[in-house]
Amino acid sequence: MNPVHIIGGGLAGSEAAWQVASQGVPVILHEMRPVRPTEAHSSDSLAELVCSNSLRSDDVQYNAVGLLHEEMRRAGSLILSAADQNQVPAGGALAVDREAFAAAVTTTVANHPLIELRREAIDALPPDHWDSVIVATGPLTSASLADAIVTLTGTDQLAFFDAIAPIIHRDSIDFEKAWFQSRYDKVGPGGDGADYINCAMDQAQYKGFIAALLSAEKTEFKEWEANTPYFEGCLPIEVMASRGIDTLRYGPMKPVGLIEPKSQSRPHAVVQLRQDNALGTLFNMVGFQTKLKHAEQTRVLRMIPGLENAEFARLGGLHRNTFLNAPRLLDPELRLRAQPRLRFAGQITGVEGYVESAAIGLLAGRFAAAERLDQPLVSPPPTTALGALLTHITGGADAETFQPMNVNFGLFPPLTGKFRGRDRKAAMSRRALEDLSGWLGTTAVAAQ
Repeated sequence: MNPVHIIGGGLAGSEAAWQVASQGVPVILHEMRPVRPTEAHSSDSLAELVCSNSLRSDDVQYNAVGLLHEEMRRAGSLILSAADQNQVPAGGALAVDREAFAAAVTTTVANHPLIELRREAIDALPPDHWDSVIVATGPLTSASLADAIVTLTGTDQLAFFDAIAPIIHRDSIDFEKAWFQSRYDKVGPGGDGADYINCAMDQAQYKGFIAALLSAEKTEFKEWEANTPYFEGCLPIEVMASRGIDTLRYGPMKPVGLIEPKSQSRPHAVVQLRQDNALGTLFNMVGFQTKLKHAEQTRVLRMIPGLENAEFARLGGLHRNTFLNAPRLLDPELRLRAQPRLRFAGQITGVEGYVESAAIGLLAGRFAAAERLDQPLVSPPPTTALGALLTHITGGADAETFQPMNVNFGLFPPLTGKFRGRDRKAAMSRRALEDLSGWLGTTAVAAQ
């Protein structure tokens, strides 16, 4: 049996490889690192997390991404299995020890008897005899491969910047000022209701911090990058600050659900840090993506109470994200209309977020395996999180205004009957899991 070729060993590519091989179909997974490193990655591990270590909410009943977690678990997801095995406390979120998580995915993929891992760069469209290919090159698709795709489709590529948040050594944080608490003391997977480190600011401190952000020296864009838009869900803090004095207070620095222990009152603003590794020695700054120059980051971030002597394991930065106009270019099975032997998966399809990227990898892998085995290509119902996301990027979104999208309940078909607020979300989740069971019954994966 001819193998399915998968280009890219990130979250989507690793998940796709696992899904294909789990169906008994051989896979050749092509990953360019370490032959060719990137500015965003720091290792040669598969599925390396280059931004946050959080897979976001794990609430299956009231949150669309939590529902997507559960659907992927039931579909035999490698990424969710590795995340569950390597989780760290994060309130209601599913966060992981990023190094242990990537190591688990790498080991599992490399040890699968039907997966061949080749460390090589693919710089052009694959040769014609590769009759089934999944392109999962993610936000760092090489310029030459992107140009080849643009030439093939006749469509201009779209791109935006995705920013990375700093990581701080826990033992450099001043706990005379900082304290542990989750918003509303919420207990999540692997947590105890006090999973975040909180650093409070009064009004004067907050205003001084905003002023410093706005005046600090930023990374200069290259000429060809100057008009590349940001993704609204991952804006640098200085960009948010430029939109108004209180923008950060209603965003990553919102104080709701938190009480400062000494004053027993709600602060004016709060910076939260989330555990980044299993040892609990590293914490990342939640929502603090930034394009400040490194020396400026150190100066400005040490203005935060409790972080005056912060030691940084990693400072923030930027990477460029490339994605297709999927509603125009891809069919409902993620095949490129201009050349159906090519499927696409992950962020390059116009989904945003770790979980969404892996989810599209899961679907691309299942579709490719079914095609190779001459089985029907059955898409998940649009009432499921998997199906809603797939439907959105392959036709549900307006091609003229298409931008990257996280999974959310707004992508789901409406319910029959009257539901409001949390009841509506719970009803959508129940319907999704019921409909998912039927779909899985027709597309069973025998996990290896």
